[in-house]
Amino acid sequence: MAIYADMHVHTTFSSDGKGSMDEMIQKALSLGLRHICFTEHNDFDYPRHEGDPENIFLLNVDSYLYELLTKREKYGDRIKILFGIELGVDPAIVQKNIALSQSHDFDFIIASSHVCHGRDPYYPDFYEGRSEKEAYREYFESELENVQKFSNFDVYGHLDYVVRYGPTRNRNYRYADYGEIIDEILRFLIKNNKGLEVNTGGFRCGIGSTNPCIDIIKRYHELGGRVITIGSDAHEPKYLTDQFSATCEMLQEIGFKYYAVYEKRQPEYFKLDTLL
Repeated sequence: MAIYADMHVHTTFSSDGKGSMDEMIQKALSLGLRHICFTEHNDFDYPRHEGDPENIFLLNVDSYLYELLTKREKYGDRIKILFGIELGVDPAIVQKNIALSQSHDFDFIIASSHVCHGRDPYYPDFYEGRSEKEAYREYFESELENVQKFSNFDVYGHLDYVVRYGPTRNRNYRYADYGEIIDEILRFLIKNNKGLEVNTGGFRCGIGSTNPCIDIIKRYHELGGRVITIGSDAHEPKYLTDQFSATCEMLQEIGFKYYAVYEKRQPEYFKLDTLL
């Protein structure tokens, strides 16, 4: 049994990517995937850190699209190659993200919070001078503001991304500590026909869990949410479809029956009856 689509994949068009488009596609073919969605990073006004080039996460969308179209021609009907983007969202860059999201005919748009009020939770300075719980709460509150102010996306990515990098990561993290904020985010997604990404990159980052965690995914289902995409967040070929089997089993146990694949911004649903 198999999930046949990986809906969150990066190449060297993302500044932190380590695999070419060809390498990713060839790995996908070897895994038996029918769909691969490239979702290259774009983060406007990303805070510069020592050693980083300026505008490290600005994507050259035209070059990326040209390369993707050549791969569609090269691989033909062997695999469906989808044109996606992962937009870093923040209230300060709403107008820029609106313009970019409307500038090309993307198949799929993930909205993700990589920056919270000018700081990336990847870096220790986000947590300095306060408790871990206070930092996590600020992150979730900023996500709620993001979904309320920017709407041109299909799914929200790795909803609890912050726990990958906190001082104790997810050891002391409980959905219930932030439930009132997270529930408001989930209700907003459901009401506005937005999906929730189930991102398996948390396993690669050492937290032993998807992002978001199982309790958030359960709550999304309890509230009536049914639109999920599954993505590895792979930045190199070896992580494509990482932990998809365990994730599929988890989703079935929660009660999900289908996962979504987006093409031309429209979801098509496939049964969660198979595992990789």
